[in-house]
Amino acid sequence: MSMPVGGPTAAERVAVRRCALAVSVLADLDIRPADDGIVLPGLPEIFVSDDDLWRAMAGADPETGRARRRLTRWLTARRAVAVRSLDELAETIRPVGLPIGHELHPGDDWVRQQVLGGCLDLGAGFVGLDSSDRDRVVVVPPSVLDATDIDPTPWWRGATEYLENMGALAISRWRRAPSAALRPMGDCDVVTLLASEVFRGALCADAGGMRAAAVPVRHRGWLELSRIDPAFVQAAAAIASDEERGFPRPVLLTVDEVAVAIPGGKPAEIVLRDPAPDNQRWLRDVLYH
Repeated sequence: MSMPVGGPTAAERVAVRRCALAVSVLADLDIRPADDGIVLPGLPEIFVSDDDLWRAMAGADPETGRARRRLTRWLTARRAVAVRSLDELAETIRPVGLPIGHELHPGDDWVRQQVLGGCLDLGAGFVGLDSSDRDRVVVVPPSVLDATDIDPTPWWRGATEYLENMGALAISRWRRAPSAALRPMGDCDVVTLLASEVFRGALCADAGGMRAAAVPVRHRGWLELSRIDPAFVQAAAAIASDEERGFPRPVLLTVDEVAVAIPGGKPAEIVLRDPAPDNQRWLRDVLYH
């Protein structure tokens, strides 16, 4: 995903205004039209120019649902960041791992660390910005921070240390129950934990240096793929929401890399080839009272 180059044309500005109006109705956001932009009422009042609205859509057509979702997230984050102090933001910064091209991925300028393998990026998010779910980590586009003259670079080291600490705790939990599903640890979901060197290193050390994992959704993962239906990963990823989706195919882990398995095969067809079980072998008569 790349940020749009330049500002919107006259026709695009009209479409941007329509998108902002749609967001105000659908997401119940208070806005007030202004010259060359909109105003978010409150303390403080926030002016958002048409150019900022255009950049917030990150190249999506203003008439589409994707543009409305991106603008909703941008305006919500802009309001939430504006009412917090630098100390609050420094304490609540969290690392967020997202597959490249994910719905929540704000673009290349958000990325602070690229995990080798070409499928996973790591960037900044903040916990506590969502008033309806204080435990949720909100991905904040760099343009939101730029609009408030905030540079999170000095806080990033603490965020990466937090990730490695959560990775170590997740490994301790996994060793107690190796066959259990992978789950979030602290404010790091499973996709984010894959960006932890400690986490990957421990998993791969017990598997000869490389390990396969299924992470079709951001909050769950599975390591013992021999016990999983071949079509499960694709099906779970397909039915997940765009925001909660993980990797649509298994990933291969090494100490240094996370790579998505190459496409191929017909897992659904393989499952359909399996014969139906002979119910007579295990069903028995039951006497109901």
